[in-house]
Amino acid sequence: MSAEKVVAVIFARGGSKGVPRKNLRLLAGTPLIGHAIAAARTSHLIDRVIVSTDDDEIAAVALSCGAEVPFMRPAELAKDDSPEWAAWQHAVRTIEQLDNQEISVLVSIPATAPLRAVEDIDACISMLLGSDADVVITVTTADRNPYFNMVTLDRDNSARLVIRPERILYHRQDAPEVFDMTTVAFAARKEFVMRATSVFDGKVKAVVVPKERALDIDTELDLAFAEFLMTRPLTTEAE
Repeated sequence: MSAEKVVAVIFARGGSKGVPRKNLRLLAGTPLIGHAIAAARTSHLIDRVIVSTDDDEIAAVALSCGAEVPFMRPAELAKDDSPEWAAWQHAVRTIEQLDNQEISVLVSIPATAPLRAVEDIDACISMLLGSDADVVITVTTADRNPYFNMVTLDRDNSARLVIRPERILYHRQDAPEVFDMTTVAFAARKEFVMRATSVFDGKVKAVVVPKERALDIDTELDLAFAEFLMTRPLTTEAE
């Protein structure tokens, strides 16, 4: 265990439009939320694994998968337009009130990234505790680059690069490397969570994860692709 009080929270509300009841959908025979709980429970740096939900069925499944559900999330923090940061603050405040003990680090482990590895979570926690960062996020190499092949369109459909480079770039490899944020894991200091309103209000560091572990489930196609990646047979090199 870490010398710090590290609490992992899986934020899983009942409503989901892209994939209805997403957090409970089965992937390789296990609910999405179960994959997140299993990864969190495997970490030796996490002291507690808690699920924050407004949904009784999600709460029951979370308990059966080995997580704690010591409170239910208020309905006003579980709407489509509710800021998740407010749910983070509610979780910290409620956990400390129930335990009468302060926590040091909040680790958010979204259920929508079921292909993560425990080392991705541990890398975020270790980087946070070993640096002056307020929060550590996970990223993966982006397929598109705003300096090279991403454009905005004016009203007359005139195209411009999102970010104009200082010199003409003829190859993507010459452009500054950019990354996509992922939902693999977030590790944040408790004090930062309580005073800020978003991730980028403070000093942010990032752990780079491979694309095959960074898939975010947002559509039925994503779910099907994740199922394929989890169940595909291993390939071996030709002799």
